[in-house]
Amino acid sequence: MRAAIMHGPGDVRVEERDEPRIVEPTDAIVRLAATCICGSDLWPYRGFEDGEWPVPMGHEYAGVVEEVGGGVTRIRPGQFVIGSFFASDNTCEICRAGYQTSCIRRTPVGGAQAEVLRVPLADGTLVATPGLPPDDLVPSLLAASDVLGTGWFGAVAAQVGPGKTVAVVGDGAVGLLAVLAARRLGAERIIVMSRHEPRQELAREFGATDVVVERGDEGVAHVKDLTGGLGAHSVIEAVGTQESMVQAVRATRPGGHVGFVGVPHGVELSGRELFFSHVHLHGGPAPVRRFLPELIELIYDRAIDPGRVFDLELPLDQAAEGYRAMDERRAIKTLLRP
Repeated sequence: MRAAIMHGPGDVRVEERDEPRIVEPTDAIVRLAATCICGSDLWPYRGFEDGEWPVPMGHEYAGVVEEVGGGVTRIRPGQFVIGSFFASDNTCEICRAGYQTSCIRRTPVGGAQAEVLRVPLADGTLVATPGLPPDDLVPSLLAASDVLGTGWFGAVAAQVGPGKTVAVVGDGAVGLLAVLAARRLGAERIIVMSRHEPRQELAREFGATDVVVERGDEGVAHVKDLTGGLGAHSVIEAVGTQESMVQAVRATRPGGHVGFVGVPHGVELSGRELFFSHVHLHGGPAPVRRFLPELIELIYDRAIDPGRVFDLELPLDQAAEGYRAMDERRAIKTLLRP
């Protein structure tokens, strides 16, 4: 099969590899209908993460089950499925509490920028759609595998709800879908912090009411101006840098909540500042599996269209161009068709 392999920063190649096979009785083999490039894939691409090269890339996936191990009872060949970037048994105490990405048996799912994928712990990880979906729903179902579920968790972690003012730090795919989630969860006002007009436009279509173009302390000041000097009730941090996290904390009113879902790189917070801020912090790797049944239903009902964050679609063979386009901000998110 063909798969995207990163050989080092800026060096992505599509190569022939052996197709995966059943290793454990709880595995499933999925023939992918679509996969994509994540903003978090850009960290190693830009040289901000060390790796043992070469590395198979990708952790977002949707497709049809081809084979299951002898221990799989809930998932069947022929089903169209979506799963999380961490495999989980969905039965341990941590999973039952809704934190499947911290499952006691969790296993990373990688190498999804390919034609075929092995998914461990298939019964707990995969969720089947009601039937084979029409092709126009595939991008939205793929988004549910990570960026939609991550944006949704950011909103839930930030305690978004009716009547609240929400600020979203980050205008990538996760930030934009956090806007969509905040609107679905009933937020009254949604402030998106963005400097890019196409992303601002999509954010408004997803439900943003205000745009703040400033960053850092100037951005915080603008959010406070829009909120009577108090700050937002809920702030979703969807970047993972020192600047974005500090901006998120400072834009939150006392007693408010920050949901942080950007993968942190070099983030250090002042304990003294947190102590006097009276701000709640909650986040981490999004437990996408918790939300998948609800998100799939919303997508099937066409109540939401998260697939619109894919503004570039390429064949898998052109994965390197997809990385370049996202790195150069010519694309929000690249969908790859195997």
